Amino acid sequence: MSSGPLVSIALCTYNGAAYLAQQLDTLVAQTYKNIEIVAVDDCSADDTYTILQDYAARYPQFKIYQNEANLGFTKNFERAATLCTGELIALCDQDDVWLSEKIELQVNAIKDNVFIYHDSEFIHEDGTPMNKKVSDVMNLYRGGQPEVFLFFNCVSGHTILMKRELLAEALPLKETYFHDWWLAYVATNMGTIDFIPQCLVKYRQHDNSDTNMLRVKRDKEVHKHSSLQKLERIQTWLGYCAAYPKNKNGIARLFYEAFTNRMGSYVSFSLSRLLLKYQRTVFFIRKKSKLNRANYIYSQVWGGKMKKLLSER
Repeated sequence: MSSGPLVSIALCTYNGAAYLAQQLDTLVAQTYKNIEIVAVDDCSADDTYTILQDYAARYPQFKIYQNEANLGFTKNFERAATLCTGELIALCDQDDVWLSEKIELQVNAIKDNVFIYHDSEFIHEDGTPMNKKVSDVMNLYRGGQPEVFLFFNCVSGHTILMKRELLAEALPLKETYFHDWWLAYVATNMGTIDFIPQCLVKYRQHDNSDTNMLRVKRDKEVHKHSSLQKLERIQTWLGYCAAYPKNKNGIARLFYEAFTNRMGSYVSFSLSRLLLKYQRTVFFIRKKSKLNRANYIYSQVWGGKMKKLLSER
């Protein structure tokens, strides 16, 4: 496909030489041809930028940049996204494997939605299959209810193809929070999102990474934070959601206020009532049985500390 809107692929790199060429090969092999690949390297110390230079010399759709100083992932992603010129923007990790028809299928499916995402297949760090996909772990959501994303997230950045207008609403990103989660929350306030049930990416899981969705083998550093720190982190996230100026409704504010009160109290009937009232939406993503969901909600009345919720974030 050479016609259709320009799609910008925003690729952030940092010390990714081990798997970068394999990922880049899948980008240039896309069946949708009207693309630009905007790669921003965040001061890699390995051969990452050299690999990018090699591909840019061979493929005119590449636009490569290198930061003068390390920005960190969030700010580097912001820079990559703002350098994109396409009507549609796809987000890309440096170490996954894309199916050749990924962009074509997403362009055809986005329609009136703010963004379209898809299922992904997990692979080990060495590229071998794990025989599991994201939809085995959580429910994928389509629609326009932002409260679905108050406590859980089913959207991974590498799956997103978004309309450019989402950037104007979502930037600047929250530096200490996952950008894909924030994009999903903002997008469902703007309109609707949808997904393609097909696995269009082989999603590499690194054992020592905090973004290892399966949490197969977590580094001890990931578990060092106290329960109070984790609760404060949820409170801050809910505060960001509640403060978004174009919220469709006041549900985020209600949860933020109830959660804040819960932080300073042994009993919280208000939070439990909210969880019960909106359980179909706020628990939609997690694959919980009705009994487990009910047990969790009612535990909040008598001093539960949300450990179960914290362990699933």
